[in-house]
Amino acid sequence: MSEGAIEHLIQLLARLPGLGPRSARRAALHLVKRRESQMVPLARALAEAAEAIRTCSTCGNIDTRDPCAICADPRRDATLVCVVEDVADLWALERTASFRGRYHVLGGVLSALDGVGPEDLNIPALLARARDDGLAEVIMATSATVDGQTTAHYIAERLHDAGVKVTGLAHGVPVGGELDYLDEGTLQAALKDRRPV
Repeated sequence: MSEGAIEHLIQLLARLPGLGPRSARRAALHLVKRRESQMVPLARALAEAAEAIRTCSTCGNIDTRDPCAICADPRRDATLVCVVEDVADLWALERTASFRGRYHVLGGVLSALDGVGPEDLNIPALLARARDDGLAEVIMATSATVDGQTTAHYIAERLHDAGVKVTGLAHGVPVGGELDYLDEGTLQAALKDRRPV
């Protein structure tokens, strides 16, 4: 590898969450030293993932098929939908193995400061699902931040006329916390003790 290729690898690794320049240098060196056993398989896996991964047209999850495995699973309760900000939040809830409904990924939260409005999120598709799919309950599992709660209240207002019960995660999720960083026990308790929004 040329020095330019190594530096380029380090710069790309440094863009990953949790990796700064020093960690990226260590990771790059580790990969270079183990080129055949780790770097080449990793490069192949990244290329395969880039080709195969799709966004589910129903819920916004990522999978290698559309609809995703969760939406296609007939054992899941299609009348119960849990609304999350991001796919990482969906994965966090799935790790608890305590939710047997389906999901809806918003792709973020409403944020006036960042210029994110309802049209920038996957809200219209959720409203269509509530109207067309006969949903009985929508669980708002947005972060306990100002933007997360604003998003939950906005969606609850929009679903009011659809006759859908709207609930939110119970306390236990720390204020300002994000679902992806919570342990499974906290998430299980929060799902079991959800409340109206």
